[in-house]
Amino acid sequence: MSTQGAPPPRHGFKKTLLTGLLTLLPIWLTWVVVKFVFVLLSDLSAPWVLPLSRRIAASDPRLLGWFADAWVQTTIAMVATVLVILLVGWLARRVVGQRLLAWFEALVARVPLASTIYGSARKLLDILQTKPDGTQRVVLIDFPHDQMKSVGFVTRVIREHGTGRELAAVYVPTTPNPTSGYLEIVPVEKITPTDWTVDQAMSFIISGGAVSPDSIPFAVPGAAQAHDNAGRELP
Repeated sequence: MSTQGAPPPRHGFKKTLLTGLLTLLPIWLTWVVVKFVFVLLSDLSAPWVLPLSRRIAASDPRLLGWFADAWVQTTIAMVATVLVILLVGWLARRVVGQRLLAWFEALVARVPLASTIYGSARKLLDILQTKPDGTQRVVLIDFPHDQMKSVGFVTRVIREHGTGRELAAVYVPTTPNPTSGYLEIVPVEKITPTDWTVDQAMSFIISGGAVSPDSIPFAVPGAAQAHDNAGRELP
């Protein structure tokens, strides 16, 4: 049997290895994120769930001894934390919850470092959840240089001292972890507006660009028009 035209065995090995890595990588990333959230949620309730579950197991070791198992305690702690989060969300939409939140914020405001961290995080989340006034929330900016674009969120529009020129404070999250990033101050006329929602932009960032629309704007509208006009003038 002729073997002419068949790829060398080492090429097949490399291709198979690469295929296996690309298949396992998203599964591994999903497991890392789920495990992180699982452990984080369970640790919040663990201080009171562990002693309670051990007491229940000790009350009747034969019937309730399984409460002492580590996986049972972790599961109970996670479920309890999720219930607490749901309760907080439910209360936050009621008058009583809003009053409790106002009391908590007033208490945090008395602690210098805590008030800075909480206030900044609260304002950022509120901004991302509301519609912008005058400036599109999701934009593209020249970053790290003028031949590349990065997705950013306009958090505020301020004015340049002395000239009054409008400047946008743009938060540029990193991929695939959007909780870290860069803060850029960009002239408003230099940003490229988009019609994306915050959810669409976050999906684009977290997926590394895999989840995206078929077309996006790239050039600043004024610059794109000038380029088009210049192109039409060419013979």
